[in-house]
Amino acid sequence: MNSVWMPGEIVPGVGNEGGATMNPTEEIDNLIAKHPDWRGTRLASLRALILDVDPGIIETWKWMGSPVWESNGILCVGNIFKNKVKLVFMDGAALSDPHTLFNAELEGNKRRGIDFFEADDPDDGALKALIRAAISHNLARVKK
Repeated sequence: MNSVWMPGEIVPGVGNEGGATMNPTEEIDNLIAKHPDWRGTRLASLRALILDVDPGIIETWKWMGSPVWESNGILCVGNIFKNKVKLVFMDGAALSDPHTLFNAELEGNKRRGIDFFEADDPDDGALKALIRAAISHNLARVKK
């Protein structure tokens, strides 16, 4: 779904194996539950950290199965892979990264990613600062 979910809404056409529809938050809960190992735990902790940065951040579910966090536009997209959990910042190339968190998709002029592996110990403060920078970037773009 490419629409924005509001709390309490059911998103038509989005569902689980049983056919019941789920809202984006439920879809993300379901994705995490399908990965009961370190990857689900990591995505859950990243999700909590992202949502803790600003009460205006909303969760959406896009591109046939990706958790997305938005505030005046997309901030980042999360996903679980075989050996990593990834966050991709849609306008990451435009963000200052003084703690050098970005370690993936460094070649392009738009996106930047962070690959989290099992042994990693993310710097929560630096990640929150990066999310705040993404929010500021989106706000500046909206005001133009």
